[in-house]
Amino acid sequence: MKIELKNICKSFDKKSNTINNLNLTIEDGEFVALLGPSGCGKSTTMLMIAGIYKPNSGEIYFDNQPVNDLEPKDRNIGMVFQSYALYPHMTVLDNIAFPLKQQRVAKEERMERAKQAAEMVQLGHLLDRKPSELSGGQQQRVALARAIVKKPAVLLLDEPLSNLDARLKIEMREEISRIQKELGITTIMVTHDQEEAMTMADRIAVMKEGQLIQYSTPMDLYSQPKNYFVAQFIGTPPMNFLEGRLSKSMGKYQLQLNDTTIEWDGEFLHESDRNTLDVSVGIRPHDLKLGHHGDIRIEGVVSLVEPIGHSQLVNVKVGSTQVRFFSEPNSKMKRGSKVQLSAAIESIHLFDRVTGESLRKERFQGQDLELARRS
Repeated sequence: MKIELKNICKSFDKKSNTINNLNLTIEDGEFVALLGPSGCGKSTTMLMIAGIYKPNSGEIYFDNQPVNDLEPKDRNIGMVFQSYALYPHMTVLDNIAFPLKQQRVAKEERMERAKQAAEMVQLGHLLDRKPSELSGGQQQRVALARAIVKKPAVLLLDEPLSNLDARLKIEMREEISRIQKELGITTIMVTHDQEEAMTMADRIAVMKEGQLIQYSTPMDLYSQPKNYFVAQFIGTPPMNFLEGRLSKSMGKYQLQLNDTTIEWDGEFLHESDRNTLDVSVGIRPHDLKLGHHGDIRIEGVVSLVEPIGHSQLVNVKVGSTQVRFFSEPNSKMKRGSKVQLSAAIESIHLFDRVTGESLRKERFQGQDLELARRS
C-alpha cells in the first residue's frame, strides 16, 4: 500500500505545532524509518497514520484514498508497540490469534493462521507458554506475529528494539527485515537509533522539531547530508567537525583550516552572496589517516585509545576540539602521543555555520577538482 502525507500539521496546544507542514510519500512495499531525537514528532506522525491521532490540517492517503476520517480498526494496519503489550494471562498462541478473534474469524482458521505466523517468527515450539516465561526477544517476536497474523496492508513499528540487549537487537533487526521482505508489506518504523534505521530501512525520514529535514536512502544520508544536523546525527562514530573559513575570489575558493590553506575551483559548491563564510568542516573518522599525505592537515594529542577488535578508535584533541579516527589494531599509540592526521579534500563536508546548510552540491569526484595545496 502506498501512503502519502500532504501538508500535515498537528498541535496539542495553541502555542506551536508538534508537526509542521509534513509532506511524505511511502511507496508500496517500502520500509521507511522515521528517525530523530526525542520530541521531534516521529511517534506523533506514526500515530496519525494509525488513526489514533487526527491531524489539525492536511490529508493522509492510503493508495490515493483519503483516510483522515477512518477509525484505526478500518485502516488495515498492524502495529508493534514498544512495550509489546502482550496479554499476560494468554498463551503465545492465543496472543497471536487475538486480532483474528476480534475480527470474528472462525476458531479453526484463526488458530491455523496464528500457528503459521508463529512459525514465520520461529516461535512454533513455544505456543503454550505465557509471556512471563519468554525472553525479551521472544516477546518481541510474539508481538510481531500478532501484528502480521491479520495480513495488514501496513505494518507500524514503534521503537520495536529499544527494550532488547545488543545481541538481541541484531537478531531482531535481521528477523524483522527478513519478514518484511518476504511479505512485501509497507512498513514504517519509529526509532531514535540511527544504526537501526541505517541497517533496516529502504529510506529514512530524518525529523527535527516537527519538520522533515531530509528524506533519502541510508547511503545518501551518510554521504550527502543536507545540513549540519543530519551530518552529526547520521554515522557511528559521528562525523568530526572543525571550524574553518571559506573565502571566494575570482571564481576560486580558499579554505583556511588551522595552519592549512587549500585552494580549488568552486564547481561543486553552492553559490553564496557572501565572499567569506565561517564554516564547519566535517570529516568522517574513517576518512582521517595518519601522516600528512592529504589536503586537510591536522595535528593533535591522543586523549583516548579504544580497542574494538578489527581496529582502534583513537580520540585526538585538536586545540579545544576532539576528533576521532581509526588506526590499525596493532598500532602502539598511547595517550599523550602527538599525531599528524590528514584527509583528502574529496572526503570533506562543508556547512555554513550561520544556516547549517551544506555548501556542497553533490558528492564530488577528485578528478573534477583542480587542487593547489599550500601549507
